[in-house]
Amino acid sequence: MNRRKKRWVKRFKTWHKWPAITVCVLAFLFAFSGVVMNHRTLFSPFDVNRKYLPSNYAYQNWNMDAVKGSLNLSSDSVLLYGKIGVYLSNSSLDTFSDFNQGFEIGADNKVISAVVKKDNYLMAGTLMGLYLRLKANSNWVKIKLPVKNQRVTDLSIKEDTLLVLTRDYLLKTNDLSVFEVIKLPQPDGYQKNTSAFKFLWTLHSGEMFGLIGKLFVDLLGIVVVFLSLSGLIHFFFPGFIRRFKGDKTQLKNAKKVNLSLHNKIGYFFVLFLLVNTIAGMFLRPPLLIPIAKSKVSIIPYTHLDSSNPWQDKLRKVRWNSHTSQYIISTSEGFYKCDESIKTLQTIDSQPPVSVMGCNVLEQVDDYTYLVGSFSGLFSWNINSGSIFDMSTRKPYQPAANLGKPISANMVSGLVRSGHSIWYSDYNKGMTNVITQKSFPEMPVAIIDHSPISLWNLSLEIHTGRIFESILDPFYILYIPLSGICVLLVLVSGFFLWYWIYRK
Repeated sequence: MNRRKKRWVKRFKTWHKWPAITVCVLAFLFAFSGVVMNHRTLFSPFDVNRKYLPSNYAYQNWNMDAVKGSLNLSSDSVLLYGKIGVYLSNSSLDTFSDFNQGFEIGADNKVISAVVKKDNYLMAGTLMGLYLRLKANSNWVKIKLPVKNQRVTDLSIKEDTLLVLTRDYLLKTNDLSVFEVIKLPQPDGYQKNTSAFKFLWTLHSGEMFGLIGKLFVDLLGIVVVFLSLSGLIHFFFPGFIRRFKGDKTQLKNAKKVNLSLHNKIGYFFVLFLLVNTIAGMFLRPPLLIPIAKSKVSIIPYTHLDSSNPWQDKLRKVRWNSHTSQYIISTSEGFYKCDESIKTLQTIDSQPPVSVMGCNVLEQVDDYTYLVGSFSGLFSWNINSGSIFDMSTRKPYQPAANLGKPISANMVSGLVRSGHSIWYSDYNKGMTNVITQKSFPEMPVAIIDHSPISLWNLSLEIHTGRIFESILDPFYILYIPLSGICVLLVLVSGFFLWYWIYRK
């Protein structure tokens, strides 16, 4: 080995060792949280009490998606629903009673996207499916849907028909025994592509290649744990061997075997780990910002390559009886169609909606809707196309430059009681829209019975938001800096193996 290569080997050893020691604990967190996130249904019964987490994870003023919406049952009876499940209150919103009987254990099984009343029964759309409740003193009962993905994103009523929107299909039923499954048609100018965010998300999780892909990414998590542990052993073992008083032969052999396995497994998986790390780095700001609105081609025969143009894209649906049209919110924007649902038309003037999707679509009058997402709350007239920003009380003006994919007002839900309207801000909680009345404080009893699901906690760990209370706004750099360290460790490790150990 010449002198120049020796210098590079010395540098790469430094770049491999110290960043690896720095991020090894974070690597464990990435690996374990990633496995949980890949199997949400499996881990849905498991929760963590919020009192064991940083103070910013305690509910305050109904924040963090505690409430997504409301349903007025009578003049003095209101249902509130969201991540806390369902609670029954009065019109003054000062008494609350648990309304979650029948849902399976686990916070994830009580994540409610919509509740509607039809005839003499209630329907709830949840993360895990569709539920029926016949009367106030009965339990919620799950209704099996004739589609693979049971996740319900929205419910609505069209005359005597219940509309059930999943991530993939629109379902219609009159009696809950027979469902008409509608695959929405391709819109005008449809191109078979997907968002860069969705492409990278499914690549990072392995979902792009189905269950086999997810299990392979789980294996990558195990590999990361092994490489971290074996690397730490290689770092600390020499000192232990020097201090050992007995025969050191077996210890030295164990050190060689550990290094050999570390090198071979690292070499075999390095390319997959590089791709997975880079994909993950672009799923959070600041690297998410430049790709937030980008489109990419779909790889044939993968999970994204579906005959359904709306797979995993549907968010909200409303039937407008005045215009005799469906208004449908998707990850691609807003569309309208007539009762036959044979063609979808893009609505020309649309309010901004965050990449995370539309959370509020509330009809106010014949033509006006309140539209809320992490981009803010807007009043939208589908007839004139006018858009009014409810936070600034001025007409909406699109930003000239590409900015953050979220706004200062992260709207996650809307509550109506009588003539009063509040919106739920993910961070700040309940905020007045049309009322002078402050929303009542969140009862201690509800807070105590609202843990965080293991899946949601894993998401907070995986994205680095769990460290926000320590790093303040700089937590946004957690993912890119951790990713750079991991990339440096992987690249330097490969070249060290190539130059020194590959024989």
